[in-house]
Amino acid sequence: MEKELRQAVKNAARAYFQAVHAQPKDLTYIPASGKCLDEEDLEMLVDACLDMWLTAGRFNDKFEEDLAAYLGVPFVATTNSGSSANLLALTALTSPKLGEKRLHPGDEVITVAAGFPTTVNPILQNGLIPVFVDVNVGTYNLDVSHLERALSAKTKAVFLAHTLGNMFDMPAVLAFCKKHNLWLIEDSCDALGATWNGQKAGTLGHIGTFSFYPAHHITMGEGGAVATRDPLLHRIILSLRDWGRDCWCKPGVDNTCKNRFSRQLGKLPFGYDHKYTYSHAGYNLKITDFQAALGVSQLKKLPAFLAKRRQNAAFLAEKLADFAPWFILPQTAAGVEPSWFGFLLSVREGAPFTKQQLVEYLEQNGVGTRQLFAGNLLRQPLMTDNAYPVRIAGEKLKYSNQLTEHDFALLPNTEFIMNHTFWVGTFPRLGEKELTKTVALLHRFAGALP
Repeated sequence: MEKELRQAVKNAARAYFQAVHAQPKDLTYIPASGKCLDEEDLEMLVDACLDMWLTAGRFNDKFEEDLAAYLGVPFVATTNSGSSANLLALTALTSPKLGEKRLHPGDEVITVAAGFPTTVNPILQNGLIPVFVDVNVGTYNLDVSHLERALSAKTKAVFLAHTLGNMFDMPAVLAFCKKHNLWLIEDSCDALGATWNGQKAGTLGHIGTFSFYPAHHITMGEGGAVATRDPLLHRIILSLRDWGRDCWCKPGVDNTCKNRFSRQLGKLPFGYDHKYTYSHAGYNLKITDFQAALGVSQLKKLPAFLAKRRQNAAFLAEKLADFAPWFILPQTAAGVEPSWFGFLLSVREGAPFTKQQLVEYLEQNGVGTRQLFAGNLLRQPLMTDNAYPVRIAGEKLKYSNQLTEHDFALLPNTEFIMNHTFWVGTFPRLGEKELTKTVALLHRFAGALP
């Protein structure tokens, strides 16, 4: 009876989706990003609800297994957001379980200022020092020629994002990290499915992070994941995610280690319950099984989503080729197949219009735009209103609230991006009709110029 009732509810969920949500809405405003859901997604959400299991459970196990298989790594841990994934990844490198490889407050981490702040925030939150390297215009990823200038005796890690699904120069970064024995974290929150020579973003460094916010390649609503090939790092990540426990039992499970009452850790009495023994100052950053159920359904559709994003980016690149005198169009490094979170455009110096004028025109006429996130993070109130120790490649340490125009000018391409760069959407709900409108508006804008 239970099985039949469950199937009836799931069938009703599919019927409801078809009746209420299935008809495509005319996009009078073309957003830069968005989710793509179908009846299977709603069915999976309802299926998880019927279990009445309110934390991570069987669907979470399934999603972690499926994502690990897709990425080709042995270990994946879900978490409640991509930002939390970044926090877990960087904080894991401060664990005492890493011995001499552990990061300590005051150690330096190489990163960039042109991107999303939650790549850099965990560095600050762990008392580490971000060292900022400039980027290339076109790929919008770090300029690898500056890496050696960023190095110091305190450098212990590199933490970089693959910008909008376009992977950074993996051979150069991997060689640099290997040469100097540095940790590498790949922030792949905007790059799920991107590849370099067939290897997926987030699987080449020591740790990779992913986001499943509605704007991303697949969605759980809120959600993220941390991937690694290292079993010790995985154990540390799980501990930090789950209150800092030394125990690695899943919710609702006890005594996985078979030594629950036969250990002596810290200065606790022998036999103190391992389930309540803590080895890190951790958090509770788990997801619910409802989110994981949606992730299981969405992951099946990822190849089709990626194909559509790439098709959309190719369409825009072809139709905007005649704008090359005014725009810098996206570029990729050798061997990279991007997953195109968005399509970046930079207004060239000397163009007869500004980025601001063009963005306002597009928005007023129904085409959504986005900045390259923080632009120059060092100019954000986050930095100017706080005294964080920071360093720009080749320079001495300063406090973030003491940086001057001279300091900002040391990152000229980052400054250019802040003033000249924006992006438009490539997500799968956009078809040729919507992209043609975007292109037509750009031509209309150009035609109206004096």
